[in-house]
Amino acid sequence: MSEQAVIQADNLSLTFQTNDGPVHALKDVNLTINKGDFVSFIGPSGCGKTTFLRVMADLEQPTGGAISVNGMTPEAARKARAYGYVFQAAGLYPWRTIEKNVRLPLEIMGYSKAEMVTRVAQALELVELTGFEKKFPWQLSGGMQQRASIARALAFDADLLLMDEPFGALDEIVRDHLNEQLLDLWKRTGKTICFVTHSIPEAVYLSTKIVVMSPRPGRVTDVIESPLPKDRPLDIRESKDFLDIAHRVREGLRAGHGDE
Repeated sequence: MSEQAVIQADNLSLTFQTNDGPVHALKDVNLTINKGDFVSFIGPSGCGKTTFLRVMADLEQPTGGAISVNGMTPEAARKARAYGYVFQAAGLYPWRTIEKNVRLPLEIMGYSKAEMVTRVAQALELVELTGFEKKFPWQLSGGMQQRASIARALAFDADLLLMDEPFGALDEIVRDHLNEQLLDLWKRTGKTICFVTHSIPEAVYLSTKIVVMSPRPGRVTDVIESPLPKDRPLDIRESKDFLDIAHRVREGLRAGHGDE
């Protein structure tokens, strides 16, 4: 394993036992994600994208092969608070203000009150929610709620951010804006980001590396290193390089379907 590898998967497989027989969610996945990468996982529904993310987070246990997170087992990484996790839904507690929602993991981890105040302020500033500390989730738009969810995952400053389709339910204009903000946040913090999406343009716009997955059993059919520059205005989506990568992703998804 290279010392820069944040995620290292070797022949990773996961089979769920169900009443209808075994379900092969992941099969022989090999992947290296290095420090500072922005990696998107794309593939059809049920291809194991979210399962792979959940294995990284120690929310699912593989049934074959090996995976390390920051050179540790996923369980050790979870106990070391090595990552933040952003779910599809913001998952904010309606009875807690935005500030108190973002503070929740810090309370669980036993941070001092002064440290919590500092970290919450920094996390809210990163997602441009300064001034909304005392609001309740229902007082914010869907996009702002999702930003608060990202702030909560950033609050304890883990180097790794796992994001499971965080913008999937938002309209295109809000999604574009949050994509720009997320790229900016990634550039400023240098975090490693693993991002699950169904959107080809979103995957191409955000990523340094795009992992294309096949229908179940989930296998990696292509890993595309992006040639796009780190600074990416939205209109880069009309450039030839962008369209070429999007075409390759589309072809990879189509080829994966043909392998069934």
